[in-house]
Amino acid sequence: MKKPVLALYLGLAFSPGFVPGTASAGPEAFTSGPLIKGYGMIAPVPQAAPLPADTSFKVAIDVVEGGIDGELNGKFRTAASLINLLHASGVPAERIEVGLVVHGPAYRDLLVDGAYGGENPNAGLIAELQAHGATLYYCGQSAVYRDVAEADLLPGIEVTLSATITHAMLQQQGYTLRP
Repeated sequence: MKKPVLALYLGLAFSPGFVPGTASAGPEAFTSGPLIKGYGMIAPVPQAAPLPADTSFKVAIDVVEGGIDGELNGKFRTAASLINLLHASGVPAERIEVGLVVHGPAYRDLLVDGAYGGENPNAGLIAELQAHGATLYYCGQSAVYRDVAEADLLPGIEVTLSATITHAMLQQQGYTLRP
């Protein structure tokens, strides 16, 4: 077989549209997951290999972007999707640990309504994440820089010395970084 024909064949053979059983239903295939309802949309992937029965996950998510007035933080939605997807794939909730390390402009997404300047759209999602084992860490250096008091933060937010140190400590505890 000539090289251009072989390249075309291999390109088609490994293209998602041509692989039998590949999930390609589109955005309408995504639904709310089993644990965090209304957030964390997931889609079934029937051809994916099953996760090992004894698997556990410890994932740290860096959250620096966000703070856009009236919008949900995308990394918080990612955390909800991760928790939902792992649980839907057979991982018990007690074996899913997610730590969100918040700093930079994303600090606004952690604020109570009064400090936010209106209703914080992230408050409900943060409460759901916490209810399902996620821990939200707020960089103390960012807090000092932005003059954010502990009373300005939603319940359960842990203020740490710094985001960098928190990431290092989580990695020492076996967390994988999801940038």
